[in-house]
Amino acid sequence: MKNKQIKILLSAPRGFCAGVERAIEIVEKSIQKYGSPVYVRHEIVHNKHVVDNLKNKGAIFVEELEEINDKSRPVIFSAHGVPKKIPEDAENYKMTYVDATCPLVSKVHREAENLNKAGYHIILIGHENHPEVIGTMGQLPKGSIDLVQNEAEAMEYKTNPREKLAYITQTTLSVDDTKEIIKILKDKYTNIKEPAKEDICYATTNRQMAVKNIAKKCDMFFVIGSRNSSNSVRLVEVAKKSGCQNSQLFHSESEIPFDQIQNSNTIGISSGASAPEILVKDFINELKKKFSINVEEVEIIKENVVFKVPNKLN
Repeated sequence: MKNKQIKILLSAPRGFCAGVERAIEIVEKSIQKYGSPVYVRHEIVHNKHVVDNLKNKGAIFVEELEEINDKSRPVIFSAHGVPKKIPEDAENYKMTYVDATCPLVSKVHREAENLNKAGYHIILIGHENHPEVIGTMGQLPKGSIDLVQNEAEAMEYKTNPREKLAYITQTTLSVDDTKEIIKILKDKYTNIKEPAKEDICYATTNRQMAVKNIAKKCDMFFVIGSRNSSNSVRLVEVAKKSGCQNSQLFHSESEIPFDQIQNSNTIGISSGASAPEILVKDFINELKKKFSINVEEVEIIKENVVFKVPNKLN
């Protein structure tokens, strides 16, 4: 088995985006500034490796503010964003809080508020129960925003024909699937208002484009990331649709399918926006133990986006 030659096409860009880097830095700087523990409401980003690493440094993860016994300790809101009610609750508890919401998610929140003020009824394209969707819908009064998850729901969607209508989207969706949903809505509601600039974020778009670029050349494709990471799960779908049927998510409990890899000549690797590069390196190192590996990084675009952490942490 040792010397089977395998080519790895390494998708670039991959891995951490600017919003994830900023969120992790916010937790680390909060621990430096306030000491430990600091609390984090919801996983800061959807990756077990990152979460475990921050736990070791002094972060405690909770789902709700009520779980925090010592309200004198600071709390950080995750990169996915939170409903309006959460910062209000924190203020009522007199808690110090730091908001690590990705600036591109905050942009969608502001967009939703502005549309609502301008009298629009809003359709949010996204996945039910994803924290980002809960956060975005939680910016507005109940009933002023509806969720559409797929083409079938877009077909069935009904609203008051006299209503001014606008749509916004979750930032981590499949670019191609979302286009189809938008097309259905535009055909039905010719006056529907669209975002001035697409809501799907640059990192999601770039990572999907990079996977599309190489998937058809691969016998197998691995996306390294967590099961609850929307952008990672989308990358697997994109790889399949782009011509590599044997595409799979490689998460913290996955085992490397060496026997399947043995039957492959070329495998593709990418990683979700919340997956650290060390996981990609570890994966390749495991393959090197069994096979003769030739790695080629295929980069389609350089990313140089950086988001600053809040001033109070500097």
